[in-house]
Amino acid sequence: MNESSRANPVHWIVAGLVAVIVAGGGGALTDIGAWYFDLNKPAWQPPDWLFGPAWTLIFVCCVFAAVKGWRAVESSRTRTLLVVFFLANAVLNLLWSLLFFHLQRPDWALLEVPLLWLSILVLIVLLWPHSRAAAALLFPYLAWVSFAALLNYTIVQLNRPLAAG
Repeated sequence: MNESSRANPVHWIVAGLVAVIVAGGGGALTDIGAWYFDLNKPAWQPPDWLFGPAWTLIFVCCVFAAVKGWRAVESSRTRTLLVVFFLANAVLNLLWSLLFFHLQRPDWALLEVPLLWLSILVLIVLLWPHSRAAAALLFPYLAWVSFAALLNYTIVQLNRPLAAG
């Protein structure tokens, strides 16, 4: 067993801290005040209370995917790419929350969401040859962002024209 495949608590701590920082940052940027409640939303939008548990599950899956992926990848170049793409995904995740909720611009968030979606797909493709289990752990994230993109699109359509509040 090589060093990278041993149970190393540092992997869990680093991945967990990054997830907590991104989740906390996203939560801090999520302003669901009067402007949000005044938006027209589709009848099929899930209840607001569901978003917290959904994101918690997604972040847990991301932590497991990152650790399993890190342990499965042998090449330092691929490990570097893995870290770069997970960090890029974290930035894009926060950027979407900043645009949609903090700046109150669902239309700008809609322009950004394809980049977030692609960052998840790139991680899946990067992980697949090394650990299908790690890649599969990102499928719920990709599905949720796909759903969120459709919801984002519908909110933009229902609230035209949009401008910062």
